[in-house]
Amino acid sequence: MGNGSDQMENMREFYIDHDNIPLHAKLGMPGAGLKDGKCPLVILLHGYTGHMEEPHILEIAGEMNRRGFAVLRIELYGHGMSGGSFREHTVLKWMSEMMTVIDYARSLDFVSSLYLAGHSQGGFVTAMAGTMKQDVLRGILLLSPALMIPEDARRGVLLGTGFDPEHIPDVLEMDGDRLLSGNYVRAAQTIQVEAVMKRYRKSVLILHGTEDETVPVQCALDAAKLYERAELALIEGDTHCYDRHLDKVTEAIGDYLDRMEA
Repeated sequence: MGNGSDQMENMREFYIDHDNIPLHAKLGMPGAGLKDGKCPLVILLHGYTGHMEEPHILEIAGEMNRRGFAVLRIELYGHGMSGGSFREHTVLKWMSEMMTVIDYARSLDFVSSLYLAGHSQGGFVTAMAGTMKQDVLRGILLLSPALMIPEDARRGVLLGTGFDPEHIPDVLEMDGDRLLSGNYVRAAQTIQVEAVMKRYRKSVLILHGTEDETVPVQCALDAAKLYERAELALIEGDTHCYDRHLDKVTEAIGDYLDRMEA
């Protein structure tokens, strides 16, 4: 494996404004440069407690760059170097921000086609934003997608933290001493995942480790049945962040993108 996309010489760091919230971004261009001034671009999202510099995010971005794709890595509300606090983030805020990020990516004159990819909670947001913006996307990539978030919120559990779903506390005390506003739960409870996903008509790659300790692999199996044009890649024995077989993950992602651009 390579050393991630930050090793590429052609890297630009900046912020995208969303309603006066700065979203930290890094744009990495393909190592071989542009062909006829154009190349495809992938927007790549982190997960619930993640950021753009995690090893799996860097390696996935690096593989995309090596395959001729530009990669726009984004840190959303309350994460990494972006504005907002973790406590006050919600999936609805992330979904709204992704509309802005997709519009920004569309404005780049070198982009020949556009993809959206996200890990874990970023995968859930990718599924939602992908449907909302499917008219401008060629495909989406759901990486260990946490599609159970809304149903878990309605049941009264979130990543192992229990609560009364009818009387949601103002603040939830999560694992790792993190505090999370009860508004996260209120927002998540409103989302009907299956109804949104069924409206998506474009291509989708769903990738999941079979020993994911955070998001049940059943999320990927169920999602593959909902989409009209789904490819399912199960990575045997791998974890939520691909600690064991990251090379197989990057190969599956790269091969899918190559087929899409063939």
